[in-house]
Amino acid sequence: MMEDKNTTTETLPKEPAPAPVRSDMKVRVLSGAVYILILFAFFAMKLFVWCNYTDKSGEMHALHIGTLLFDMLILAFAAIGTFEMLRAFRGKLLRSQCVVVYFFSLLMLLSYMISDWVFAEILGIGLPTPGLGGISEVMGRNYSMYFALSTLIAGVIVLFSFLVFAYDKVTLESAGYSLVCYLYPSMFLLLLSICNHFLVYSELAVLLVFIVCPFADTFAYLFGRAFGKRYPKKMAPSISPKKTVVGGVGGLLGGALGAIVIFFACYGLTFLDDIGVIAPLRWELAIDAPNILFFIAVGVITAAFSQFGDLVESAVKRKLGLKDMGKIMPGHGGILDRIDSALYAGPVVALLLVARIMIVG
Repeated sequence: MMEDKNTTTETLPKEPAPAPVRSDMKVRVLSGAVYILILFAFFAMKLFVWCNYTDKSGEMHALHIGTLLFDMLILAFAAIGTFEMLRAFRGKLLRSQCVVVYFFSLLMLLSYMISDWVFAEILGIGLPTPGLGGISEVMGRNYSMYFALSTLIAGVIVLFSFLVFAYDKVTLESAGYSLVCYLYPSMFLLLLSICNHFLVYSELAVLLVFIVCPFADTFAYLFGRAFGKRYPKKMAPSISPKKTVVGGVGGLLGGALGAIVIFFACYGLTFLDDIGVIAPLRWELAIDAPNILFFIAVGVITAAFSQFGDLVESAVKRKLGLKDMGKIMPGHGGILDRIDSALYAGPVVALLLVARIMIVG
């Protein structure tokens, strides 16, 4: 006779509910807000940190310390961005090549930043400016760009020397990779530092780079979300499948709007200049049609280049098989993922404002 076996079912303990995870969008917004606060803090130092001193003749001068402080932010971008580039090419470069790239990238920027500040702020040497009788003369010559160019070429020479001194270890591909890491992002950031050092319109130039780019990115995203399904044509499907042409158009409109915001913000800064609260702006801005049209044009062109810079960064990451260049900014990736647009906006802003200075003053 078989006994019935009572089968008992044990109740397994329930797994604890997973802790709520902050959404990627919240992390991205928080990280972006911190980045904006850092930019704002350094821009405020650029405006407000200056000091008066009296020379031997008893004449009062305003020494603009804020320019060098904002340079430190640009130098930090270069230090982190170059590190991210070298890490992205990990395994393709010798350690000695990485050291040379890192050293000369920062030295090139420092040589320009310090020398130009000395020439412009202490020695009073700058670019000739338009006067009533034509181009006015400036005593002396500013050699800061010579120092930067000499440092740049010295770095290239040292990198090429590895083809001789490490012939068995270095290939032409390796030499090319080292040059890419050397020039990007430091050469682009040099142009951004030049914008920061303008004797005229430097505040305006910095704002154009760091405000037009976010405006362009935001409007490109909003237009893509709103009209992307109706107009799905891709901008560069092999590089960035999510970017649409209609989003690009939105980015151009955003750039124009951002430039208008900057125009009125800079017009407001002139009042702070009049009462001596901020460092002397050394320029005037009138509310008239030519000025507004100029700003709109600069905003559109800058937005176009900023979107191109974003595509270049995406292309580099695809070639290297990377999703992000780093992890320093949660939700965004690395510094290069954040400033890729600004890298390409800096040169075009510098060019357009130098043209304005030489033509209009």
